[in-house]
Amino acid sequence: MKPAALELISIQSHSQQSFDLKKSPAGDPATETARRMLAEVMKYRRIPSASDQCGNAECQSCASIHLPKFISAIRRNEPVTFVLPAFPGKSPNPEKVLGAFPDYAEQLALEFLGRLGQRIKKYYSPGIKIILCSDGRVFSDLVGMKESNVTAYQSELSVLKDKLSLSDIETFNLDDFYGELSFNQMRDELMKRYGSSLDFLKHKVRNGAGEQATADEQDAHRMYCGITRFLFEDSLHPGQTKSRSAIQKESRLKSYEVIRRSNAWSELIAERFPEAVRLSIHPQTCGAAKLGIRLVGNESWMTPWHGVAVETKNGHVLLKRSEAEALGAELVYSSDGRPSHYKMGGVL
Repeated sequence: MKPAALELISIQSHSQQSFDLKKSPAGDPATETARRMLAEVMKYRRIPSASDQCGNAECQSCASIHLPKFISAIRRNEPVTFVLPAFPGKSPNPEKVLGAFPDYAEQLALEFLGRLGQRIKKYYSPGIKIILCSDGRVFSDLVGMKESNVTAYQSELSVLKDKLSLSDIETFNLDDFYGELSFNQMRDELMKRYGSSLDFLKHKVRNGAGEQATADEQDAHRMYCGITRFLFEDSLHPGQTKSRSAIQKESRLKSYEVIRRSNAWSELIAERFPEAVRLSIHPQTCGAAKLGIRLVGNESWMTPWHGVAVETKNGHVLLKRSEAEALGAELVYSSDGRPSHYKMGGVL
C-alpha cells in the first residue's frame, strides 16, 4: 500500500502534459526551432491548479511572451539563456532538511536541468544555458539562515554542478554583484537601487484575493501566501519559544519584505541578463512574463531546499524530513559521509 503522504503528493502534483505548439509559417526555421524548444520546457511547467486549462497546445498567450528571446538567440546561433532565481540555501528548520549543504535533492534538480538541456541539443546544437541566480543572500537575515551557511551552500552547489559535468549550467549570486561590500550593505544597495514601495506591494496582494484581480495581482497574492507558509513552517523548530499566533503574525510581516527583496533581485537579474528567458519555481498563470518550472518529478510546492529526497519504487519524491522519518524511510549517506536522502523499505 502506498503511504498516505505519498498518495497526497500524487494527488496534488501536476501531471506532465504534451505541448506541441502551433506550427510556425513555412520558411521560418528559427521560429519553428524556437517553438520546439519552448514546447520542451513547457512540459514541466508549474501552473496554478485553476489554470490547468492553459495546457492547451494552441496557447499563444504563453508562447508569444517568450518566443522572441528564443528566436533572437537562434538567429545568432547562440544558446538560449534562461535565468532561474532559486537554490537559496537550506531551510533553517531541521525537521524539514538534512543540514545546511546541498544533498541528493539538489542533485536531482540539477540533473533534471542537465537532461533538459541535452534533449534540446538534439534539435538545436547550441542548446541552452541556465543561470541559477542563488537568492539566499538576498533575504537570509529575514528567514533565519546563517550567512556562513549561505556561503557554504553557494560554494557546494557550484562544486556539485562541476562534479556532475553540467557545463550548460552557471551560477550567479549577490556576492558576485556586490562582492566588495558586507552582506548587510549588499542588501541595502540592492533595495536602494531596485526596491519597490511596500504600500504598492500590499495593495497588489490585497487586490489579488478579490474576484476582479488581474493576473499580476493574483500572482502577488499567491506568492505572499506561499512565502508566509514557508516562513511559518521554518520557524517551528525545536528550541523556539514563541506562540504559533505570534509566529504567524511575524511571518506575514516578513513575507512582504521577502517579496520586495525577491522582486528587487528579479530587477537586478533582468538588467544583468536582458536577453534571458525568466524561469520561476513558483506557479505562473497563463501569459505571465515568467515560466513556472518543476525541478523534481511531479512535485507541486516542495523544493529541494525545503525538504529531502525520498527514493520510492515509483521514483523520487520530496518530503519534509519529519514526514520521511514518520513513514519509516531509511537515511542514506553519500560517499563522503554526509546525509544524502531517504529510501523507502523494499527499494533496491
